Amino acid sequence: MDKKIKEKFDTLTRHNKEALQGGGAKRIEQQHAKGKLTARERVELLLDEGSFEELGKGVTHRSKDFGLDKEHFLGDGVITGYGTINGRLVYIFSQDFTVLGGSLSETHAEKIVKIMELAMKNGAPVIGLNDSGGARIQEGVVSLGGYADIFYRNVLASGVVPQISAILGPCAGGAVYSPAMTDFIFMVENTSFMFVTGPNVVKTVTHENVTAEELGGASTHSTKSGVTHFACANEAECISQIKTLLSYIPQNCEDEAPRWPYTSGDEKRIQLNNIVPANPNQPYDMREVIQGIVDENTFFEIHKNFAENIVVGFARLAGRSIGIVGNQPASLAGVLDIHSSVKGARFVRFCDSFNIPLLVLEDVPGFLPGTDQEWNAIITNGAKLLYAFSEATVPRVTVITRKAYGGAYDVMNSKHIGADLNYAWPTAEIAVMGAKGAAEIIFKKEISEAKNPEAKLIEKVDEYTAKFANPYIAASRGFIDEVIFPEQTREKLIRAFQMLENKVAVLPKKKHGNIPL
Repeated sequence: MDKKIKEKFDTLTRHNKEALQGGGAKRIEQQHAKGKLTARERVELLLDEGSFEELGKGVTHRSKDFGLDKEHFLGDGVITGYGTINGRLVYIFSQDFTVLGGSLSETHAEKIVKIMELAMKNGAPVIGLNDSGGARIQEGVVSLGGYADIFYRNVLASGVVPQISAILGPCAGGAVYSPAMTDFIFMVENTSFMFVTGPNVVKTVTHENVTAEELGGASTHSTKSGVTHFACANEAECISQIKTLLSYIPQNCEDEAPRWPYTSGDEKRIQLNNIVPANPNQPYDMREVIQGIVDENTFFEIHKNFAENIVVGFARLAGRSIGIVGNQPASLAGVLDIHSSVKGARFVRFCDSFNIPLLVLEDVPGFLPGTDQEWNAIITNGAKLLYAFSEATVPRVTVITRKAYGGAYDVMNSKHIGADLNYAWPTAEIAVMGAKGAAEIIFKKEISEAKNPEAKLIEKVDEYTAKFANPYIAASRGFIDEVIFPEQTREKLIRAFQMLENKVAVLPKKKHGNIPL
């Protein structure tokens, strides 16, 4: 956690006893007792000191039913406004669970909608700090309409400005669909939950006994469902991570991500020469390759605990923000499956929406076989990643470190689907399939008729390996622009992305494509 964030967090939790909207010290203490900050403390911790301008502070609800005419709270359970993070404009709403459970009313929704519309008009990110019991039951359909108004703005803002959601308490029922349509979701372990139906309803309908944490906690959604991109230990870490994320992304779809000062020097990285094992079946960690290529300590991984056979995240290369997609040989040999395809596609589409160049590091033996994958639509889900790369117009560069087999070779940002530059290390194997499987098919009759079938198989495997398990045939066809030594990779990529900086690509005129959802 960032040291300044930690100091600010400690100060807030010890000393901030100012009256909350409609509450006071008692309500603050109740939040702290749950291991949670108050809505206002969260805003203060996230934004630059003194930068917050609150809007709609005097708003109260309009309902007169079920005793609500006697309970009026200024702000109606949500703090909204704008401020800066590291000097950059952001819009923010922070739900207050201490006011009617943070429930969403007509006016509560109107305040959030206003913030989202201002964000779109002025081209700045919108951050939602969610902590709500859901729709305000006393208002009936009016509160449901409020949610729909927010959903609609989520869709309008998608791809226009970055949308970030932090789940800092309960988020259930229809409320989960607004965060689900935003670009990134953060959750906090043990205090935040997301589910369409809670544990009690699940028990009634399916007779399953499950806790809120098991059903929709941060660990569940970061490892099993992939709903959340980040699972944080506490709210201070969550807010620190949001700030880090924002440092890699632009303000809007017409902007560029912030650049850091960089002085060029010796860009060779000798350590890259020793990462890929001599044995093609031995795993290695693609993160080591990434760390050897990018600026020191700048890799910021997204979706770290979900679909671990693919690695995605942001980094800086010579001070410039890039998005990285890499197969992970250390998990399932780096194969593409349903979850990894969807994870990769989602990240690629975000980068393309916000002008962030893409680097693909490829070591993929193919798609994961089996009934589970086929029956759960690996065809459709694998096509999502193919579609995302094919549609992307940002600079796109691929480095094949080892295996590039079958259809997965095509999918992983090959030249054939519009990649700008493709490099390969000498260890690259570009073929329809592995040498052993190919030899068994091509030379089946010859092997079966041999006096020593095992020796003949080894001979044919070696023959196929010599011919196809290398990058040179692809290079001779122009599918690989250059075969490079690993130590050259960083230097080559810096020059490549500089060359592609002013890339212009125009897609055929259409309303929108029909991605295979």
